[in-house]
This record gives sequence, C-alpha cells and structure tokens, in this order.
Amino acid sequence: MDIKTIKINRRSANITEGKARAPNRSMYYGMGYEESDFTKPMIGVANGHSTITPCNSGLQKLADAAVIGIEEAGGNAQIFGVPTISDGMAMGTEGMKYSLVSREVIADCIETCVQGQWMDGVVVVGGCDKNMPGGMMGMLRANVPAIYVYGGTILPGHYQGKELNIVSVFEAVGENAAGKLNDHDLNEIEKRAIPGSGSCGGMYTANTMSSAFEALGLSLPYSSTMANEESEKVGSTKESARVLVEAIKKDLKPRDIVTRKSLENAVAVIMATGGSTNAVLHFLAIAHAAEVEWTIDDFERVRRKTPVICDLKPSGKYLAIDLHRAGGIPQVMKVLLNAGLLHGDCMTITGKTIAEVLKDVPDQPRADQDVIRSIDNAMYKQGHLAILKGNLSPEGAVAKITGLKNPVITGPARVFDDEQSALKAILDGKIKAGDVMVLRYLGPKGGPGMPEMLAPTGALIGAGLGESVGLITDGRFSGGTWGMVVGHVAPEAAVGGTIAFVNEGDSITIDAHQLKLELNVAEAEIAKRKAAWKAPEPRYTRGVQAKFAFNACSASKGAVLDNF
Repeated sequence: MDIKTIKINRRSANITEGKARAPNRSMYYGMGYEESDFTKPMIGVANGHSTITPCNSGLQKLADAAVIGIEEAGGNAQIFGVPTISDGMAMGTEGMKYSLVSREVIADCIETCVQGQWMDGVVVVGGCDKNMPGGMMGMLRANVPAIYVYGGTILPGHYQGKELNIVSVFEAVGENAAGKLNDHDLNEIEKRAIPGSGSCGGMYTANTMSSAFEALGLSLPYSSTMANEESEKVGSTKESARVLVEAIKKDLKPRDIVTRKSLENAVAVIMATGGSTNAVLHFLAIAHAAEVEWTIDDFERVRRKTPVICDLKPSGKYLAIDLHRAGGIPQVMKVLLNAGLLHGDCMTITGKTIAEVLKDVPDQPRADQDVIRSIDNAMYKQGHLAILKGNLSPEGAVAKITGLKNPVITGPARVFDDEQSALKAILDGKIKAGDVMVLRYLGPKGGPGMPEMLAPTGALIGAGLGESVGLITDGRFSGGTWGMVVGHVAPEAAVGGTIAFVNEGDSITIDAHQLKLELNVAEAEIAKRKAAWKAPEPRYTRGVQAKFAFNACSASKGAVLDNF
C-alpha cells in the first residue's frame, strides 16, 4: 500500500479534521510543512544525544540517520530530546541515586511527547544504561509502532598489551589500594580505558539490555552489538527507520510483540550471554509497562533451563564487539532456538517471526571463534542470575553466580548504612576473607533510587577478595560487577525488611546452590529487633528524589512508580 493512501488515525488525522483544526496546521506551516505532509505519518525520534557521557556522545549521527530514513520512507520525522545520567561517572557519588530515577524520567518523556503530540510511531535512540529500559517502557506505554535503536558499544582501550574497559578502572583502584598497582599505571589505565564514544564494552547493563531488546523483537537483527564508531551502525539506524514506517502501515505495535513468550526469549538471551543483574529489575518494569504477567520467580524458571554459552566480561574474557564479530545475538539465538529454548513463533518489528529472522543463520557457531559456544560445550549448564530467598529476602534477591569457584559463604556481618563508609573499610584493609558485608538503606525508597555499587565491588576484586568476601545490599550492582554479591534484597531496609535488623557480627549465609539468603539469628530475636526499629527520616523531601522515594514499589516488582 502506498504510504500516501494510508489512513492515519492519530496525529495526522487529528490535524486535518476540518476548520476547527486550522490553527494546529498553522504551526506546522511555520516549520516548513506543506499540504501534502498532512497525509504522511508523523514519527517521533526520541534522541538521547548528549555530551554528558561517551555512551551518548555518538548518538546525534544516529538520530540524523533516523530522520533521513523516515523521510526517505515517506514519513515526517519529529525530533525530541530525552535525558541521560552517566552511571559510570556518577558511581560512588550522590549522583548515582539519580540513575534509576532517570529510567522513569525517560519513560515519562517518551510517553508524554508521543501521546501529547499524537505521533504515529517513534524511533527511540539511546545509549547509556537507563536509556534502554526507560525507552522501552515509554514505547510500551504509548503503544504506537516503535523501534529501539541502540547507540552501540564502545571499542576497547589498551595498555601494556591488555584490553581495557570501564570496569578495569574500578578494579585498578582496588589493586592500587592493596599495593598491587603503582600510581603511574593506575593513571595510565584511567586515561586509556575509554578510547571514544559508545556504551561500556562488556556484557554490562547497556549491552545486556540491547541484546535482550533484539531477542524481544523490537530492535533489528545484529544491531545490539555493533560499535558506535563503526559505519554499519548508521546504516542499521536508517534501516530501522524504514522498518518502522512499514510497521506503521501494518499497525504493528509494541504490545503486539511484547508477550509472555517474547519476554522468555529475552530472558533466555540474558542468561545465555551472562548479562547484568539489572536486567531483572528492568524487565520486571518492562513487563509491567506491557501489562504482561511476569514475576521475579519467572527469571529463576528460565535460568534453570538456559545454559551460559557466551564467554563475556565481567566474569568471562570477551567484549560485546567480539560477540558481534563472532556472529552476534542472532547466532546466540539460533543455538538456543535449535535447542528448544526460544519461542520461534514470536513476532518481531520486521513483520517476521523469530524463526523467520533466524532462518539463514548457521545452526552452529563458527569454529574459528570461542566467544559463542555450542549447547554441549556451554560454560555453565544453567544461567547465572539466581533468585535467592530466605528470611533476609522473602520477596527475593538477585545473585550473579557464574565465575565463582564456590558460590556459598557463611560469615560475620560487617554492617554499613551507606556506600562510602563501606568503600573506605575495603580500601583501609578492614574487610577480611570470610566477612559478609551488608550495605543497606540503599533500596528504591531508602537510597533513594537504588544506587549501584561498582566502587566497593571493584575494590574487593582489586584487593583479591572477590571470591572470599560476601556482599549483600538492597541497592543494585553495576553490570560490570562480579563476585560473591547479592543485590535487590527485598523488602528493603527503609520499609522494615529483615536487612534493617542485621547487627555487626551476626552470622549470614549466602548459598547460591540452595538459593538461600539467611540471617542466622533466632526468629524471636529478629522480632525483638523489629519491634524496636524506627524508620529513618526521608533523605529528600522535595523534588524528583522525594517523588521517586514516595512512589517506588519494591525491587521485586521492578521499582516502578505506577504500581498502584
């Protein structure tokens, strides 16, 4: 069907319904529109470009490519901005508390612009961690034809024959504090780790979410692991715009694509690639936006049947660009599909099913690479993101259990009510092998904003304590984190979760084999402590942080603000 003959039933129709709409048309004429433009679909380009962070500093060329692609396909492109917060830059500071908040702000921006201006479709262009779930949530709320364009991964830095990425810096700080790395080398690693634009290079949160969006069916094949600085990213963006215009013709919307089965596909890819713990929190929020039934226990269900078949950082060897060159997410998906671990009948934004998209992808990974493995040579027989429950986390907590020789520890609690004092204790050598660090009042309400803990966990790795010290928190971890760590403990301390009642020296057990997180204290004693506990005063009483703290639900439900 010719695009000019399509009956557009949103914005274009809205501005041509008779003389009463003439003033609306006048504003378009002021921007150079012509009469014929009002028969074309009005398509938003949610542009995450900023010079705040290298994750987003390379997005303008992609937004420009999306505009060209839309116009070449017969649409009118309308650019609007969405904000970002750099997790890597904010890590360890008060600014980190705005990271999860920004997910909601981004979703609100996209929903507001698309719905307020009655757009017929939207291309979302984003790079940094919260751009991804925030963009997807906005797409699902607005529910007009939409496609996600990931800004692309960063290329690796290099120093002394080793590849570097953002996590290299945090671990180097720990090595330096432990006397294992001199100041000169620390400075050189810091200067060389980020050589240009793009999102953090391992299978950290941004690359985890982009990969999952491809598996979900709302990004183009191969697009999720491309490097921002390589030319194929621009071409993929133009093609994304063209595909979106076709989806508008077919009225193919995000909620037609995001179903319980497609969520299973996305989570299977997260498990197979060794993705970020943050994916649990974000996909709970995405499922909520899509109004699809999905709980924290569904992650454990998918984990048990899905092997880890990719050797990727943070616990493995390779970066996302290596995955791309080895066959990308389509190759990972084809291996899973052949093993019966994907739903091939799920629809994608291309108008083809998953099985149709993967039809020409080889059945087995290439023999000249070892980034992607076959099922019978998996790195781990089961997925890496385990949901732990027990008296410390009756609603659940998230542990990344791969890369550890033995993901079990029982030890004395070392209790901290903030991240900074915990980091200082590590750097001062006060944390010893066998300890279990407890970082609390850092959840959705308590932080507020559930900050990530890459600084303490990176310092533990750098100090050689990654496998011998446990760390639990009601906050989050960076996608670059690995070690004996458990996050998203729920209920959180600020609402009277058991983590609030842990005393220094209490025995705590982390057991990923039995999926347990236990405070080894008599229930009567816990009840006594609870009775004497008083909720802390809010840390913010005005502004966006106060609104987030007031409205945020439990991490076990995605920490969304509209779970009423």
